[in-house]
Amino acid sequence: MARQRDEYNPRRVGHEGRTKRPLLRYSLVGCGIVLGLFATLVVVLALELSPDTHGFDSPHHPFRSADAKREFLASHDARAAKWPVPSTTTIVNTAYGPTFTRISGPEAAPALVLLHGAGGSALHWLPNIANLSERFRTYAVDIIGDHGRSVFTRQLESAVDYSRWLDDLLDGLGLERDVNLVGLSYGGWIAARYALHSPDRLDRVVLLAPAGTISPLPFEWIWRAVLCALPHRSFTKNFLRWMLEDLAQKDEGGLFLDHATDAAYLAMRSYKPRPMVPPDVLTDAELESFLVPVLFVVGENEKLYSATESVERLNEVAPDVQTRIVPEAGHDLTIVQAGVVNRMVADFLLQ
Repeated sequence: MARQRDEYNPRRVGHEGRTKRPLLRYSLVGCGIVLGLFATLVVVLALELSPDTHGFDSPHHPFRSADAKREFLASHDARAAKWPVPSTTTIVNTAYGPTFTRISGPEAAPALVLLHGAGGSALHWLPNIANLSERFRTYAVDIIGDHGRSVFTRQLESAVDYSRWLDDLLDGLGLERDVNLVGLSYGGWIAARYALHSPDRLDRVVLLAPAGTISPLPFEWIWRAVLCALPHRSFTKNFLRWMLEDLAQKDEGGLFLDHATDAAYLAMRSYKPRPMVPPDVLTDAELESFLVPVLFVVGENEKLYSATESVERLNEVAPDVQTRIVPEAGHDLTIVQAGVVNRMVADFLLQ
């Protein structure tokens, strides 16, 4: 009988019940906080992404106002004045709007089109352009719809739209064949998609830490990026310090990040918000179907995905794609390891 009483002890059951109830309550409170934060962000984003009453016909489109346009372009031009090599600029009319391109390097050299990362412009290539322009005719493009001098007049809604825009751009630049294409981050995803869309126009392609493409964007990146929509500079600064961690740890990195934060925050305050096409992940069949030579380069500390796992996937499903891992770098590989990346790109393109 004593044994049976040990097996069923009402006092013990009551104690366990009291223990579980606070845990359940704390869990519910935690979920409520998370849901509350999510709801707040949804409201903020809904306001930010609400239709603009001025539309494409506004004289200051794609900016929020005429003052915002003047302030941003003055800051942008001041940064562009630091372009380290002689250049000319051109604007190509496309079906999606006029596209600004900065051209450097010898006229007879192989053509190299550069696509920057999201939230920026061709000025992303400031650390690399002098070296690359020694051996290539470089075309640094302000991606349509992003924070540069290109002006979208038609919404881009898919990877196909970006590929058609690139078709128009290359036509306007007179680049019909044997084009080398290098894309960084979001520009890397566009480049990968274009390599599948128009391989006959390309010679070689380099994907520098492409967004999506190999692996979905991680949740940690998503929530940090969403916070940048809140109207405070600190969210942008924290996001960039996390994304560019290797740069942040360098002595000169703090000043660079401050300038990058100021530029990014000014752009977000100046431009009308617009939805961007999420960079998707290529299937195994798509990765192995590239008809042009492709180089995939990633920093060992990349935040968007594991460098080793991404290389392992490519080696398994698309062994013809060449891969490189850059040491002591993450998503900031073109800055903190500019010399290494420049050599990798040039050596591959000139094979």
